[in-house]
Amino acid sequence: MPVTFDNRDGVLTAAISGDLDHHTAASVREAVDRMAESSLPRELVLDFGGVGFMDSSGIGLIMGRYKLMQSMGGSVRVEHASPQLKKIMNLAGLSLLPIAIR
Repeated sequence: MPVTFDNRDGVLTAAISGDLDHHTAASVREAVDRMAESSLPRELVLDFGGVGFMDSSGIGLIMGRYKLMQSMGGSVRVEHASPQLKKIMNLAGLSLLPIAIR
């Protein structure tokens, strides 16, 4: 599975690895949702340090997890995104949402 989890002190970190495209996004989404819904974190950290490529499916993954966490009263943070991935996220308008992108 291209995602591993760490759940500590109300912060659920999902470390994603490999390419995040239409082939992998659904399984990552399902795994993250399952973990978030069972642990009810106050913050979800999406660690993109291991992601080499992302298409619009990755934007959809982030947006969907943002909506999920909003419904649970939590927040989303994206960490370790490469400059190229940050550019894609900003062009897609994610910087207009209260999502910290680091």
